[in-house]
Amino acid sequence: MTSHSESASELSATESRVTLRGAADLADALPYLLGYHPDDSVVLIALHGPSGRVGGRVRADIPSDPGAWDETADQMAARLIDGGAMPGPRPDAAIVFICHEPPDGVSAREAMDRHRPLAQRLRTACGALDVPVFEAIFLAARRYWSYCCVDERCCGAEGKELPPAGTSPMAAAAAYAGLRVRGSLRGMGRRLRPLGEPVAARQTQAFNTVAEELLPRMLGEESNGRVARGETLRLAERLLSRFRRAAATRESDDEVADAMDDALITSEESARLVIGLQDRKARDMVAEWMEGAEGAAALRLWRALSRRCVGEFAEYAVPPLTLAAWVSWSLGDEAPARVALGRALDLDGHYLFARLLHQGCSDGVDPESLRRFLRRQRAARGR
Repeated sequence: MTSHSESASELSATESRVTLRGAADLADALPYLLGYHPDDSVVLIALHGPSGRVGGRVRADIPSDPGAWDETADQMAARLIDGGAMPGPRPDAAIVFICHEPPDGVSAREAMDRHRPLAQRLRTACGALDVPVFEAIFLAARRYWSYCCVDERCCGAEGKELPPAGTSPMAAAAAYAGLRVRGSLRGMGRRLRPLGEPVAARQTQAFNTVAEELLPRMLGEESNGRVARGETLRLAERLLSRFRRAAATRESDDEVADAMDDALITSEESARLVIGLQDRKARDMVAEWMEGAEGAAALRLWRALSRRCVGEFAEYAVPPLTLAAWVSWSLGDEAPARVALGRALDLDGHYLFARLLHQGCSDGVDPESLRRFLRRQRAARGR
């Protein structure tokens, strides 16, 4: 039997340290460890040393097909333990989290039981690499269950409620350290989702018209390509200025704020800039907009362009998605960067810029080295 009160893990946040005791504290801490609430996710957390200091983290979507659970477990364990999920020593133990909100008609307890084989497979995969799983927790409907505890007095059939939001030791430590939980994984993904009707029909028509005129020039003689690139950069600069001027009207609600941004750009402008950014040199130049107020406005612009890539033009979103990820990472907001990179790589798994950024995020690389390179590149052009 696992006694939840006998073991503890430690999390350092700047100068503060909080001790997490048992499944309740661990479950409550997960959004702070990731920076967001994971939806339909499997998460592995590395532990180091006798106190169980929290280390690297690996997250994956729960495969809808249980036949893929074995492969997912093996890949996640290898990534956490041998693949360098975060620089530092090999972990001494791990924690498994499975987060899933069941559909209508399915109870949280039924969902927990259904995912028990996945939890066991993750424990086996980590154990095969000589890293024992300290705890395996299922989270749903603000309740948690431990897969490691078999004592009904400790872990009843209906699970246990999480502490009220903002009342736990972890919440207090996070507030003191300035750590934020940036909503849910699903919510961050919604900010990048293609727009629906009636905008989608107008946008598709604009893409068809602009592509017929612009693509032949981009793909033709080098001189024509340079002219088209110059047009793309001038349009991008005009839109960036427009987004910066509109910054004072920003709303705190993401959905409202995104709708306001969508209204700042026309279908034709969106089509011209999205198609123009398929040119790698143009994309690299606008990647220099990565810091301060300029970076914040650029991030809004790239997200708005990503939402304009509708229907048959969905793959055109890869450059603006990757730019959104880069600016988010550069501004210190890694969670939405990972979401944008995940969508970009889903659309084009070979897109080099997205792959390099994904590797950098995963390896804990400081983005400052890339910022320095882009600053030098910008200064060399005298801009």
